[in-house]
Amino acid sequence: MESHSRFIQDPGSSFFLFGPRGTGKSTWLRMRFPDALWLDLLDPETARSLQARPERLIELVAGARNRGVVVIDEVQRAPELLPVVHKLIEERRGLRFVLTGSSARKLRRTGVDLLAGRATLRAMHPFMAAELGRAFDLERALAHGLVPLAVAAPSPADVLRTYAALYLREEVQAEGLVRNVGSFARFLEVVSFSHGAVVNVAAVARECAVERKIVSGYLDILEDLLLAWRVPVFARRAARATSVHPKLYLFDAGVYRAIRPTGPLDSPSEVAGAALEGLVAQHLRAWIDYGQAGDALHYWRTRSGVEVDFVVYGPRGLWALEVKHTEHVRPEHVRALRAFRQDYPEARALLLHRGRERLEIEGIACLPVAAFLRQLDPRRALDAGV
Repeated sequence: MESHSRFIQDPGSSFFLFGPRGTGKSTWLRMRFPDALWLDLLDPETARSLQARPERLIELVAGARNRGVVVIDEVQRAPELLPVVHKLIEERRGLRFVLTGSSARKLRRTGVDLLAGRATLRAMHPFMAAELGRAFDLERALAHGLVPLAVAAPSPADVLRTYAALYLREEVQAEGLVRNVGSFARFLEVVSFSHGAVVNVAAVARECAVERKIVSGYLDILEDLLLAWRVPVFARRAARATSVHPKLYLFDAGVYRAIRPTGPLDSPSEVAGAALEGLVAQHLRAWIDYGQAGDALHYWRTRSGVEVDFVVYGPRGLWALEVKHTEHVRPEHVRALRAFRQDYPEARALLLHRGRERLEIEGIACLPVAAFLRQLDPRRALDAGV
C-alpha cells in the first residue's frame, strides 16, 4: 500500500499512544523511531516473560544503552510494567518511552496514574481524508471506512467482517471482560442501530435479553476498547432547555457498516445517512485530537427536538455543523442551524451535503461533504478552506 503521512505529532517526550487495532500506530512508530528498542506484547513469549518478571525491562533497557527510545506495543497486556517504566524515566534522563494500547480498560484500573504525568497522551485515529489526498474516495469511505488495515486490504469487506471478531476473541474473551461473550456479540449488533443517536439502554437490554446494568457495563467496555465514544450535549450559556444524554458513535464508518445487521426491512438511506454522519464525526474527533488546541466536540438538541449534529467549541472558535444525506439542499435544511445561531450569534454555521454545489442560505455555508473533509487539516481552522 502507498505510504501516507499522518497528522499526529511526536510530543518530544514519553507518551502513551492509544488507538483501536489497525489504525496504524505501529506503522507510524516504526517510521518515526526506526532505531527504537521494540517490545511487542502481542508476541506471547515477550508478554509472558515481562508479565512474570516486570523488572526484566530494566535489564533489556540496560542492554540497549545506545537506544534513546523504547516502544512497548500493546502495553495493556502487561500493566505491571508501568511502575518499572516510571522508575526508568526518573532515573535515566533522556530516555523516552512510547507505550501503545488498543484498550484503556486495564490501564485505567491498574496504573496509568503511576506515571504521575511523566507521559503525555496521544490518540491515533483512522485516516483523515486530507492524509489520503487524491486517494480519498467518499463512496469507498462510506462503505468500508478509513481504518488503515481495511484501506490497505485487497478485500476490505472481508477484513471488516472479521474485525469485531478479532476484538471479541483477543480482548473481550481473552481478558475475561464479560461472562458471556455471545451476549456481548449480540449487544454489539443491537447497539449499532444507535450509531449517531442517544442509546436507549432499556430498549437495548430488552433486545439482548439482559439486565439494564449489564448493558451499561457493556457500553463502558465498548468505550474502553476504543471501539466507540460518546458526544455530550452543548449546554454552555444555554438559552433554552437542552437534552442531557450523550450520543454514541462507533469509531469508524466502515466498522459501523460491518457490525450493523441489514436486510430487506432496513432503509438504505437510513444506514447510509448514519454512516455519513459517523464519517464526519470521526474526522472532527481526529481534527480535535491532532490539533491539540483544547477544542471539544458536542451536539445540540433542545427539549423540543431541534438538533444540530455537531458543535465544536474551544480556543479556535465555535462552529455548528449539520450533516444532510441529500444532494439537493433546501432552505428547511438549515432550520436547526438557524435556531442555534439565534442562541449563539458568535457561531459559524456549516451545512454538509452529498451534492456538488457550494451554496449559501441565510448566511449559512452549504458545502459538499467530500470537499469539506478533504480540506480538514488539524493545523488550520475548521472552516479554513470554506
